[in-house]
Amino acid sequence: MVPFSFAGHQFAALPDGALFWFARRALIVADLHFEKASWFASFGQMLPPYDSAATLAGLEQAVAATDPVEIWCLGDSFHDSRGCERLPAAEQDRLRALTAAHRFVWVIGNHDHAMADPCGGEIVDEADIDGLVLRHEADPRDLRPELSGHFHPKLRVRVRGRLVSRRCFVATGTKLVLPAFGSLTGGLDVHHPEIVRAVGRYGEALVPLADRLLRFPLAA
Repeated sequence: MVPFSFAGHQFAALPDGALFWFARRALIVADLHFEKASWFASFGQMLPPYDSAATLAGLEQAVAATDPVEIWCLGDSFHDSRGCERLPAAEQDRLRALTAAHRFVWVIGNHDHAMADPCGGEIVDEADIDGLVLRHEADPRDLRPELSGHFHPKLRVRVRGRLVSRRCFVATGTKLVLPAFGSLTGGLDVHHPEIVRAVGRYGEALVPLADRLLRFPLAA
């Protein structure tokens, strides 16, 4: 993990898209979208039904790597509000083991806004923790430092004539947008007008590698 500072706090961005908050020993992820494939299947669009197992395995690996006390999921953790009910029994057991072993907080997103049983843990609309707001979607009207998800940001750059796309964090002085952690999620280009509207025109795309954090200025 490569440390960096945001709003006076020390974090580490992991290559899988997770964020670790050192002072709180908190692992933070966004946009897991559990049971997205089964949601599409209910409308006749058949996708390989392994997305939840893959996403859960990634979350377990991030937990093993960081040994957190708290785990925060910044919304759209399930692709719809009944996603936990459709989780296969084995994955439900693994998820409930995580929620039982940590302070586990689900922040509500636009996909899972009516979630009632999230396989354990707490449900909140948003939270104000140690001077940082944790919510699903960045609020351009709020001047407080903020962690959010929602946009699934990706940086697309051309390297030796080849277009390369990598999930990334988007950082400004007061906004830090996490990439999607889920295995079956697309991505929005960091220059997309919706991201600019939410966080402003000036910032950085942060691409974490195993041994360093690449920074790409996003000034228009």
